[in-house]
Amino acid sequence: MKSFILKVGLALLVIIVALAAYYKTELKQLYHTVRLFHADVIVQNFSQMETLAPSVTIARTEPVIEWGSAPAELPETFLYEGEEVDLNQWLEESSSTALVVIKGNDLVYEDYFQGTGEFDPRISWSMAKSFLSAIFGVAVYDGLIPDLNAPVTDYVPSLIGSGYEGVSIKNVLQMSSGIHFNEDYSDFNSDINRFGRIMALGGSFDDFAGSFSSNREQGTYMHYVSIDTHVIGMVLRAATGKSIVEYFDEKLWSKLGSERDAIYVTDSRGEPMVLGGLNLISRDYARLGKLYRDFGFYNDEQVIPAQWIEDSITPDASHLMPGKRTSSSTSLGYGYQWWIPENADQEFFALGIYGQYIYINRALDVVIVKNSADIGFMDRVPDPDYLAMAAFRAIANSISDKE
Repeated sequence: MKSFILKVGLALLVIIVALAAYYKTELKQLYHTVRLFHADVIVQNFSQMETLAPSVTIARTEPVIEWGSAPAELPETFLYEGEEVDLNQWLEESSSTALVVIKGNDLVYEDYFQGTGEFDPRISWSMAKSFLSAIFGVAVYDGLIPDLNAPVTDYVPSLIGSGYEGVSIKNVLQMSSGIHFNEDYSDFNSDINRFGRIMALGGSFDDFAGSFSSNREQGTYMHYVSIDTHVIGMVLRAATGKSIVEYFDEKLWSKLGSERDAIYVTDSRGEPMVLGGLNLISRDYARLGKLYRDFGFYNDEQVIPAQWIEDSITPDASHLMPGKRTSSSTSLGYGYQWWIPENADQEFFALGIYGQYIYINRALDVVIVKNSADIGFMDRVPDPDYLAMAAFRAIANSISDKE
């Protein structure tokens, strides 16, 4: 009997070892995914995502378009709801890893924190959504997607039978799809964390998108649903007949004179994580900010249609307008994958979880990029986005006043 048990045990051990060897990559990725946001590794992880998950690299296109130089001092403090806040203390407490400030075509301030450097490819998280919106607009104005009121299932019939059946492209662009989706990063079993485990263990983002149902009427409530952006990517692929990587490079990346390559986290089939998987150096994030600040015009070329940019940053329904409202889960305004702050004066921004921002102020000709690894982002009081807007406005005004 003991001999039999020993043989069975040895057989099971061989099977376990064999499975571990076969799934070595997936197990390693799962380990890193589970620990991605742990305090002892979050800063390092956010600068090396290509070593933790499947990825694809999109090479920069020469020549590099250099920034000018006009160094400026930042304000020591800024006001938030009548209280003075120390700028350096805010940068530290929000776990900043980079701060880049552009005025006109000049780099006026740049610093990196927590042992990170200027050439770290920093994870965008949801700032990637704004990049996808940019190239989606090119396809719209090229006539490949002529009607934003058409249902996404006209382009992606595999979504028929899901909650996306009959939902318009426009409502998906505006996070008003009505899809039931749990975006809580602190909940292990949330939809967004299940999405992350697909990335780690293998599986299809497309299949995942087709698994959701709706719980609201489309076009009536602004509820942030990251998988909506993946569906927009599916529509774009179908409309253009090209991969996201190919279209992204052709219509945007090759035109920005970037300093470093772009890196996209992908699923096991090589499909980019368009809802949050883009990795760039901070100065290259600023290039998208400059492009949008300047109405889509960059290096003597109209890269993104100016009207698409205006439509993208103009809320056009009551549930999308900035300010407290019962028809939204946020008091920020929303356009086509871009955010609009309350009391905006030609201001809008791209936003990523854990403190990623591309802030654009056209009135003052300023772009600010802040990257962070703020593990307490979701629980901070006051609201970190509103605190960041106050800081960015103070910085923009300060460097403009010194001209």
